[in-house]
Amino acid sequence: MAEKKDSESVVPLLFPRSSMSTENNLTGSWRFLKPCYEEKTAPCSAACPAGEDVGRVEMLMTQGMFKEAWETILKENPFPAVCGRVCFHPCEGKCNRGEFDDPVAIHSIERFLADTAMRNEFNPSLDKLSSRKEKIAVIGAGPSGLAAAYFLTLLGYTCDVFESMPEAGGILRWGIPLYRLPVSVLRSEIARIENLGVHIHTGKHISQDFLKKARGDYSAIFMGCGHSSTRRLNIPGEDIEGVENGLEFLGKIRQGEKPSFDGPVAVIGGGNTAVDVARNVVRLGGKSLIVYRRRRQDMPAFDQEIQMALEEGVEIRELLAPAKVESNGNEYTLTVQLMKVAGKDIDGRAAIEPEGGKTEEITVRKIFKAIGEEAAESWYNPPDKNENIITLSNSVLVQNSKGGVLVFGGDLTNKTKSVVHAVASGKEAAIALDVLFREGFDAIESRLETCTVGEGSSLSMEVYMEGPRCDRTHHVVVYDEINTDYFQMVSRVSQPRLLIEERLKTFGEIDLKISANSAMKEAGRCFNCGLCNQCDNCYFFCPDLAIIRDDGPQGRHINYDYCKGCGVCVVECPRNAMVLKEENQ
Repeated sequence: MAEKKDSESVVPLLFPRSSMSTENNLTGSWRFLKPCYEEKTAPCSAACPAGEDVGRVEMLMTQGMFKEAWETILKENPFPAVCGRVCFHPCEGKCNRGEFDDPVAIHSIERFLADTAMRNEFNPSLDKLSSRKEKIAVIGAGPSGLAAAYFLTLLGYTCDVFESMPEAGGILRWGIPLYRLPVSVLRSEIARIENLGVHIHTGKHISQDFLKKARGDYSAIFMGCGHSSTRRLNIPGEDIEGVENGLEFLGKIRQGEKPSFDGPVAVIGGGNTAVDVARNVVRLGGKSLIVYRRRRQDMPAFDQEIQMALEEGVEIRELLAPAKVESNGNEYTLTVQLMKVAGKDIDGRAAIEPEGGKTEEITVRKIFKAIGEEAAESWYNPPDKNENIITLSNSVLVQNSKGGVLVFGGDLTNKTKSVVHAVASGKEAAIALDVLFREGFDAIESRLETCTVGEGSSLSMEVYMEGPRCDRTHHVVVYDEINTDYFQMVSRVSQPRLLIEERLKTFGEIDLKISANSAMKEAGRCFNCGLCNQCDNCYFFCPDLAIIRDDGPQGRHINYDYCKGCGVCVVECPRNAMVLKEENQ
């Protein structure tokens, strides 16, 4: 073996090494594809009627920047504490994380940020345009009217809000139960709007004479009167004593009245008002029975509210249409017509028809009507025809021949009756008025299209005011565009609630607060779809060292002298915040 080893020749292993810089070798000249930083739109933001920048809120939240995250919400929605409690959060239904494990609990984080801001008395720093000469009158201090005044003030206008009730808030103050929205929370949100410079005048009865005078004193009027009158059943006996308006009943409770019930109570309807009435009755000692002419799955009330009502003992009777009410001393007989499903309506709900002549009698101690609301006065509604009328997504703008401007919003124009849609209506009206005064009537629709979030109808005030969000594209990131290799499955935060036994004894808030640690952990589950969160994957994976960190808004840039366009940075971006383009683009 030794002799064989001696006969072997040793071949030296040499490595070529340059003795001079390779900076003159501009490998970027080889490139025919060009990587770019290009932030896009998250699906949750596009699904939010108020167009909140959800992905950025969660990103700031994970960094412990609570005030900045809260201010990011305030750029698009003046009611984070309210919406964190009562919004049906359509954003979560579109969350890409839902295809990975569970959607991010966006509403819980929003509420946490708002409650933290209230507890620490944060004062928001919001961009506000220079003052304008025009003054705007807002009729109604509900969510749409207050939102319109809020955004108009940010745009530089002076706003006076006129409210007939003794306190501002509209449906938020007089219709939503205390166990969903405490008065102190609402008052804090309204106080912040007033501190911005909005003047709210309560106890002001709004008549046609008042409106006529306001047209002479103001450059425009926003009509946000809401729907405060319950629709009639149009059946015999509905006007007898013992048959009451559900919305008025909720208002009395919010004013401090606490009537007691000692037997079954029928609530006719299937919307949120009906469910709220039923749940209030349970807390006042009664047994609630919701009578609905369609099926439970067709009820327009929010699913979560229906589920909690069932947990609290509310009974739902389906496919029963009220036909007659009769008084029998201390009891009432509600005669109902049995209904059957006969296909589908155009909105996807069950189409129904009477099941022959079959009827049923239900004996109760009280009956509440809650089949939907309408405007208290017909002149609250927008006109059907006008030569200068623009029907927008959530509002209607009318300019008459004498130069007067009326904008209708909130429940008067929204197809979906919710708080966040009311906020969207007020924002849309504010932007439309600003475009009208700055650019003219004909520019309104095209200008609004430039500040939509994604490809839907939601608008961004930050984009309209030409903030950093302007740099985003309208492309909505889908799940398949997320690099999920960089994420781990993590359980969604569990919403703490009062026990059912405790709920029935009090009107205290049901949903409890989550801790800061839980809120940050939940925000960390967010994919931040389409947004750069400075993860540095592009920096670490670039084979040409062409990613350069800097102090600019992006935090980095690409040195195209050396970038060969291999696309590794784009592939390894977890959030689809980069894109490859052809070099000539």
